[in-house]
Amino acid sequence: MTPQKTELAKKIYLYLGALFITSLVVSNLIFQKFFYWKPFEINLFGNQLFELSVGILPYPITFLITDLISEIYGKTKANQVVVAGIFASVFSMGILGIANAVPALANSPVDDLTFQKVFALSPVAVLASMMAYLLAQFIDIRIYHFWKKLTQGRMLWLRNNFSTFSSQFIDTFSVIGLLSLFGVLEWEAFWGLVLSGFIFKVLIAALDTPLLYLFVYLFRKKFELKPTDELKI
Repeated sequence: MTPQKTELAKKIYLYLGALFITSLVVSNLIFQKFFYWKPFEINLFGNQLFELSVGILPYPITFLITDLISEIYGKTKANQVVVAGIFASVFSMGILGIANAVPALANSPVDDLTFQKVFALSPVAVLASMMAYLLAQFIDIRIYHFWKKLTQGRMLWLRNNFSTFSSQFIDTFSVIGLLSLFGVLEWEAFWGLVLSGFIFKVLIAALDTPLLYLFVYLFRKKFELKPTDELKI
């Protein structure tokens, strides 16, 4: 690979990492708002199907990015992005903690009570999210590469969806369980939220498969990669 292409590969990896980290941090900041997406009305364990936290919206982006990095750059680079994302989440919570401790001025557009109502639970959410997400992402990457090796780089749709479905269930089950344990969510809503979140993530993961095929095709064409090749940067 020429030096120019190596620099391009590094730059793309940097931007993919930035998208991943931004999506992860933002999801931890906005999770307390819930919405109802209703393509159809189904009741699950006392909850309407697709009663979801807005924090779930950026998550499919993170799994698409780690699958893309896994495919093109390899397992090590995918794991590095995940660890960087967790570090960024912890750092952002530290900043929020300081911001929450500083008293607001009397004429501040956002007073202490409003700020605390929006962000006070974020450290708890991030702790639960990080524990679940770290486990889910590492499982996703491991399963992805297991199927890639087994199929010798063929059947991209299989490793993309199988790894994502497995890891998304673990992530959804774990994070809702931990938030319920910490008292952020009611236990009565547990199974409804788990199934709603998982089904939503599965649908989005299935829809992002064509995008993964497109990006992988563009990478392989640009960098002249075979199905089993990975970029070394």
